[in-house]
Amino acid sequence: MSDPTRQRKSDTTRSRIIEAARERFRKEGYERTTIRKVARDAKIDPSMVMRYFESKRGLFDAAMAIELRIPDLSDHPRDKLGEALITHFLSRWEQPDADSLQLLLRSSASNEEAAERMRGIFRGQIVTMVARLRGDETDAPEVAALIATQTIGLGYARYILKLPPLVAMPRETIIKVIGATIQRYLTEPLPQMFTGEKRGG
Repeated sequence: MSDPTRQRKSDTTRSRIIEAARERFRKEGYERTTIRKVARDAKIDPSMVMRYFESKRGLFDAAMAIELRIPDLSDHPRDKLGEALITHFLSRWEQPDADSLQLLLRSSASNEEAAERMRGIFRGQIVTMVARLRGDETDAPEVAALIATQTIGLGYARYILKLPPLVAMPRETIIKVIGATIQRYLTEPLPQMFTGEKRGG
């Protein structure tokens, strides 16, 4: 039988390491962050970090365990799906824990571990959402990739690059304009030329 007190202590230690890792990755990126630095920040022996996470990659994966929290829009008015999704993504980028999401996006441009983590989020969350809403898994990866150009691109331009016109743009305008593009991706078939090339070899 497990000891509840020991389990709580273990969970607390793990959480402290993850928080220290997130801050260190945010400040220095993946390459410059080390197990020793994280251990020092968490006031713990480096061997304990290795015990919980086995490697820097394991620690990074745990620190970047990000949920997009995409809502179930199955019963949402079909002609408003695009606006609903971009509204959600705008809110998600601005939530208190969005710094981890921004860190991952910033790091993915120059680090393969971060890029693979971002691809995993894409495969596991955005593709799944698209397949559910379109009712067809056949072209879900392609449609999801197009949607990512809008959602991830918006996040990068507005919250990381902070392009002044986009930062100043009213949310309602962004929701209407980008929402219309996502709506088209979600509800209209891909061009016949593309689908024919893909499926016909």
